[in-house]
Amino acid sequence: QVQLVESGGGLVQTGGSLRLSCAASGSIFSIYATGWYRQAPEKERELVASTTNTGSTDYADSVKGRFTISLDNAENTVYLQMNSLKPEDTAVYYCNAETWTRDGSIWRGWGQGTQVTVSS
Repeated sequence: QVQLVESGGGLVQTGGSLRLSCAASGSIFSIYATGWYRQAPEKERELVASTTNTGSTDYADSVKGRFTISLDNAENTVYLQMNSLKPEDTAVYYCNAETWTRDGSIWRGWGQGTQVTVSS
C-alpha cells in the first residue's frame, strides 16, 4: 500500500507564497505521474499542475507563471511552489499520484488534502 501525505498549506496574504509538499511512502518503488488538484467550496475539483518522471509539466491557465510543480524522484516527493497568490487560489489542495509499487503493480490514489487560504 502507498500513502500520500500533504503539508505546507496555510493562511497567506495576497501576493504571498506557499510551498506545498506531498510525500509518498509505503510499498512505493517510484512515482511516474503526479499532480496537484484543488477544490474550492461549491466548485468541482480542478487540475492545477501535473508532472511525470520524464520532467514534462502542465499547468492550468490560471496558475501559469505563478506556480511551479517539481518531482524529487529520490525522495518520492512532489512539490508545488505557489507565488503571487490570489484570493481565488483559496481551496483545498490535493495531491494525486500514479506509482509503481515494489511488487510491480501500479497504485493510484489521493492525499488527504491541505487547506490554502489567501486573504485579500
